[in-house]
Amino acid sequence: MEAVPARARAYVAGVALGALSCLAPLSTGRVPWWAIALLAALHTCGERITGRRAPGACHPVLLAGAFLLSPPAAALVAVPGALLSRVEQRPAALRRVWRAAELVLAVWAAARVFRALGGPQAVGAADFPYALLPAAAAVPVFCAVLALLDGSVLVLAEHVPPRRAWRGLFARSLAPLAVHALAGLMMAVLWRSPYGPAAALLVLLPMCVSWWAFAQYHREQAAHQATIRALVQAVDIKDGYTRGHGERVGQASMMIARELGMDDERVEVLRFAGILHDVGKLGVPTRLLRKEGPLTPEERRIIELHPEYGHEMVRGISFLGEARAAVLHHHERMDGSGYPYGLVGGQIPESARVVAVADAFDAMTSTRSYRRARPVPAALAELERCAGSQFDPRMVEALVQALGKYGWRPAVTADEVPAPRPPTAPVPGREGAHR
Repeated sequence: MEAVPARARAYVAGVALGALSCLAPLSTGRVPWWAIALLAALHTCGERITGRRAPGACHPVLLAGAFLLSPPAAALVAVPGALLSRVEQRPAALRRVWRAAELVLAVWAAARVFRALGGPQAVGAADFPYALLPAAAAVPVFCAVLALLDGSVLVLAEHVPPRRAWRGLFARSLAPLAVHALAGLMMAVLWRSPYGPAAALLVLLPMCVSWWAFAQYHREQAAHQATIRALVQAVDIKDGYTRGHGERVGQASMMIARELGMDDERVEVLRFAGILHDVGKLGVPTRLLRKEGPLTPEERRIIELHPEYGHEMVRGISFLGEARAAVLHHHERMDGSGYPYGLVGGQIPESARVVAVADAFDAMTSTRSYRRARPVPAALAELERCAGSQFDPRMVEALVQALGKYGWRPAVTADEVPAPRPPTAPVPGREGAHR
């Protein structure tokens, strides 16, 4: 709770009060409690299965409620599932209340629009085509309410600039919600047909398979992340001078990959490549990694084995794909003077050429215990100077363009950086290949 600013908590409280006002009419008049209970149970089960890993997977049930029930009754369907959902970040209670409140408002608004355009009559007559227009109007309203509320809470709770907070929220969610709305509308029409609610539940069968697949996929992704996290932590413990280096190289590799127009799956693989590029240091004696001052030729040869050690460690991890080649070849140079195999130009895998630039850039812009960081412009100038001989010019240009758009924040990589000392010669093999 302490991490949430007071203004954000006040905002959540205000949204929650607004949601309660939407539910207030349920205290008067007849309420179809059995229908609310059935839809709420379906939504709750879906939320428990998918959690926050597949947001929106259960929206068809909420939209079916918006097409079947009065606005207050439809809004109530969302409450149990949101309050009982799995929350991985703290404060869990506040996050559950927020989720319930925003869903209540979104469903209530969508149901109001659907009702105003005569949607319930078309659904009651089991006339699917005539119900499409009211549904098509209700979906953007549902999407807009969620986008507005989510963007606002980002601004207040996480201090995200307003322009960035709302950018793309509506557009990204509209297409998936349109598909969910079709499933919800099919449920509503079948519910009101002579076949009754039992037929409507058949629509949920493929959805349940989808929920299960989402859950399996995200469990597998979590296992992958845990594997990578364990390897990175082991490297950080062993080589304290470069703590956090892998994460930043992964970030820079991802920026380069995106600038080159690679698809999301490949971008993620290159992020893994950057994170794990130095995992072979686990096979190098700690005394060499922590040695201050120049290395002897023999010590340098030992350190230069770390790409091969790393490849041996990760070659059996199938989900890493081309990241394994990047681990092995990220110290190769375009002119053939790199290691371990002295590959030239296009012989070097593209993933390794990406990581080589990201590695060198972070090494130059990070403060180490034995020297200060270079300014970003100076590091980029050095990369451009070495483009063609040491680095792939395409990768260097992609990084320059990405940094021009998004910027970069150099970081201290050791836990404690001692007082500045006179500059010493760089330690070969300890930093990026730009040395």
